[in-house]
Amino acid sequence: MSSPISRKWEHAVVTGGAGFVGSHLCKALLDAGAAVTCVDDLSTGRPENVAPLLDRPGFTLVQANVAQELPVRRRPDLVLHFASPASPADYLRLPLHTMETGSAGTGNALTLAHESEARFVLASTSEVYGDPQQNPQDERYWGNVNPVGPRSVYDEAKRFGEALTTAHAETYGTDTCIVRLFNTYGPGMRGHDGRAVPTFVRQALAGEPLTVTGDGRQTRSLCYVDDTVAGILAAAAHGLRGPVNIGNPSEISMLALARLVVALAGSSSEVRYIERPVDDPAVRCPDITLARDKLGWEPRVGAEEGLRRTIDWFRAEAARG
Repeated sequence: MSSPISRKWEHAVVTGGAGFVGSHLCKALLDAGAAVTCVDDLSTGRPENVAPLLDRPGFTLVQANVAQELPVRRRPDLVLHFASPASPADYLRLPLHTMETGSAGTGNALTLAHESEARFVLASTSEVYGDPQQNPQDERYWGNVNPVGPRSVYDEAKRFGEALTTAHAETYGTDTCIVRLFNTYGPGMRGHDGRAVPTFVRQALAGEPLTVTGDGRQTRSLCYVDDTVAGILAAAAHGLRGPVNIGNPSEISMLALARLVVALAGSSSEVRYIERPVDDPAVRCPDITLARDKLGWEPRVGAEEGLRRTIDWFRAEAARG
């Protein structure tokens, strides 16, 4: 990982802990000696993600919809609110659930943190910047978001979550932090979740054409999951309220990414161009000056190494059937 956990937590609650990033967070916290309660309704999270943790001392899995209830018996000193459909395939399929999780779910998680006098971390997203007119994006940029477009259910749920978190801190003095996560990838992703990296890897390993949207010149910044988790935990350990960008400032076009995956996978797949989604951002790249200066954090895993690890994991999963 890029940065050590510099604060000792006794009991952490991770909502959405059976999701991709959430499950990696659960493992990192357990490894650091914390007890962890994972709360997930498994609407998009996978039991397989936390299956290796079930027998570990201190780990508890609670299946619940955080927008309706947050049944946690033991008082936490850290609440990480990561519950939400996060891929386009998921939030377009579950639009109301996405918005309820970002609103009522965030409120319930904030209440738990406040009543427990716990540190609260909201998983926000680079999608709050929309289709940005500033590149790279720093935390002072307000964004360019279509509030009624197909992506709005996710974008606006996260923007509301940020506003609610800020209001809670101002009104009740809740110890809050907002982290804006940029595109994260790595082992544990679902091959059909609609995001670029798992889609390209799955297609390359199957010898299928890699489906690049538009002309492929749109860019993303890709952060390996170990680096993202280290940044989140560095923000949790710090008193920073945020928002703070957690992502990799190395920008790559979707066409270049597709070609890199093909090369690293040793695949003979070709590229096939398909229609670009509505409101698909043209650029995405974080300014991480704040994270570097305040948290001493920056990503360390480069794209080639991270993609090799991801491809190896997908290949092993395919071999296991």
